[in-house]
Amino acid sequence: MPELRRVAVNGVELNVALAGSGPPVLLLHGFPHTWEVWTDVMADLSDRYRVIAPDLRGFGASSPAVSGYDAGTLAEDAAALLSELGVSSVSVAGIDAGAPAALLLALRHPGLVRRLVVMEAVLGGLPGAEDFLADGPPWWFGFHTAAPGLAETVLEGNEAAYVDWFLHTGTLGDGAPRAIRDAFVRAYTGSGALSRAFSYYRALPESALQIGQAVATTRLTMPTMAVGAQPVGSALERQLRPIADDFTGHVIKECGHIIPLHRPHALLALLEPFLAGPAGLARRA
Repeated sequence: MPELRRVAVNGVELNVALAGSGPPVLLLHGFPHTWEVWTDVMADLSDRYRVIAPDLRGFGASSPAVSGYDAGTLAEDAAALLSELGVSSVSVAGIDAGAPAALLLALRHPGLVRRLVVMEAVLGGLPGAEDFLADGPPWWFGFHTAAPGLAETVLEGNEAAYVDWFLHTGTLGDGAPRAIRDAFVRAYTGSGALSRAFSYYRALPESALQIGQAVATTRLTMPTMAVGAQPVGSALERQLRPIADDFTGHVIKECGHIIPLHRPHALLALLEPFLAGPAGLARRA
């Protein structure tokens, strides 16, 4: 079992799962996840790596925060966490809500991020996802952001059903092991927890502006890999390839959105050789 530690950064306390020893790897989760989304991935990687998997600001067992759900603040939370843990070089993987934070961490701190992996996200501020968004973003983006407090009011008392919908229909998956599913439900139960989760969506315009500003002056110089599944597919690859010097893209077939839960072994088959390679020599695809 990973060690759980509370680490104070940027005015909040992050709940952080730590496992293994070796070169550090930082894993950033999305919605509606906690660090437990990485359970199978951590179990494998911890044989060779020091794996660091926080609950993001305001999520899971990390302390509540009234603000700071934009990708830039989440990236700085990650940088401060790594500093507190004494990490000066790290490989970073982010999925869904964790992907914009992982990207900005790499763009703003290129000397810190050795390798970058981003999964199943569409990044505001970058072209390339027009086909994916041709019919508009998924409906829950609007529901989470349309009117302050509405989504929380509607969902309070029905959080388990909402999380289960995302674990099955909403993310084209096949659920999650009971213990992980229950951890997600606990993390998103109550109007406060829901409001903090939806604050990420409400900060998307700010996050898009931050990404656009960053890529206007900076490229991804470290080896970078985009991993898609269903429904994002190759959209993230199309967004990142033009701004990365050393890029690899993959789409995992017959896999739902929450890749670490649905196809952890297929993901590990991509992660392990990528993480093991020397900086700057990722295979181009």
